[in-house]
Amino acid sequence: MSIRQVILDTETTGLEVRDGHRIIEIGCLEILGRRITERRLHHYVNPDRASDEGALAVHGLTDEFLRDKPRFVDVVDDLLAFVAGAEVIIHNASFDVEFLDAELKRIGRAPFAEHCGCITDSLKLARELHPGKRNSLDALCDRYQVSNAHRTLHGALLDAGLLADVYLAMTRGQDTLVIDLAPEATHEDSAPIDVSALIVVTASEADIAAHEALLDGINAANKAPPVWRRVPPAAIQPAA
Repeated sequence: MSIRQVILDTETTGLEVRDGHRIIEIGCLEILGRRITERRLHHYVNPDRASDEGALAVHGLTDEFLRDKPRFVDVVDDLLAFVAGAEVIIHNASFDVEFLDAELKRIGRAPFAEHCGCITDSLKLARELHPGKRNSLDALCDRYQVSNAHRTLHGALLDAGLLADVYLAMTRGQDTLVIDLAPEATHEDSAPIDVSALIVVTASEADIAAHEALLDGINAANKAPPVWRRVPPAAIQPAA
């Protein structure tokens, strides 16, 4: 069974919960089996307070625009139902979770982590993969060639969509070494692929040396062994 994942982002009236700042926008989308589905959750939220000028310059959500929007208590059940049981992926998770926990506490609900399966911080993952480099969402979009040309202001659902593409690119190829050689036929007359007819080409010593050199480079760049060196050799030997 595929793990259900939810990408989540929020916008807020300012940077500090302790200064009474509130959530004003929540955006979520779903990933199943490493595919982004059509399921979305998006709410603007009336914070009952003004945004800081700096925050307003980032998200562009004016007090007038938010005045007739629902309050957090009115959308919380939708949010918690959407993330229930899922791995929730957030960029710089401590920031969003602190705000979510504060909103939940105001209405007598348990902390956010108790409503989902687990929380993954994609910023922490990016720092592990790219130590010493910029790992903001914009920087990662550039690094993984995810277009953000349409992003003139921050928006929770827009940023969640960008993060979904970045996260899938960052984690590509790390789930399995199995290649699906025989996909399901698209119609009943399709013939299955005869795997026994595949030609196995044995690598030469030079090929093996070049492969090991490439893995050494990946190891040095990521400060961690690549997946091919974490799988026991017996697990990737061709069948007799």
